[in-house]
Amino acid sequence: MARIQTNKEISRKEVILKASAALFREKGYKAASMRDLAVKVGVEAASLYNHIRSKAELLHDICFDVANIFTENISEVEASGNAPIVKLELLLRFHIRQMIDNFEEVYVADREWRYLTEPYLSNYQNQRRSYRRRFAAIIDEGIKQGQINKIDPSTTVLILLHAVSGIESWHRSKQKISGEKLEENMLTILIEGVKR
Repeated sequence: MARIQTNKEISRKEVILKASAALFREKGYKAASMRDLAVKVGVEAASLYNHIRSKAELLHDICFDVANIFTENISEVEASGNAPIVKLELLLRFHIRQMIDNFEEVYVADREWRYLTEPYLSNYQNQRRSYRRRFAAIIDEGIKQGQINKIDPSTTVLILLHAVSGIESWHRSKQKISGEKLEENMLTILIEGVKR
């Protein structure tokens, strides 16, 4: 029987999570089956249950792993002592890099979270709302300090995050600029768009 291929840096569970994120992005969480996942990983479907309990557990782990990474980052940015406009740039750089480097996980956490079961669904929604409030508070502080245009902070957060989620199209492009150029171009557009 085939074994899940791994190395010293990544566990079998991490291999399964990575493959799950790719599968959930391709097919959608609802349409993806454990059999599909087993094919992607290269094992029998029954073998997956030696490492995970269910498809729902995989979605939970992907969503909360991503949410926790973003929460840790915003906490570091808030504590950095930088000016609000610099904090905003740091947040956007992080979002862009995550969309470039960990696209499938971020995509699934952003689009498929609605299939989480309770109490995880409510917890996840609360974490998302809290994150957006904290993001908006940085923009609000920038407005008060005269670094950011007088714009509605909550709406601005939604617009900025939707712009970054558009990196999905970059991943599908046949001819595309490098990730570094994409990051710099997006920051020029987004930061200059809000800067006072």
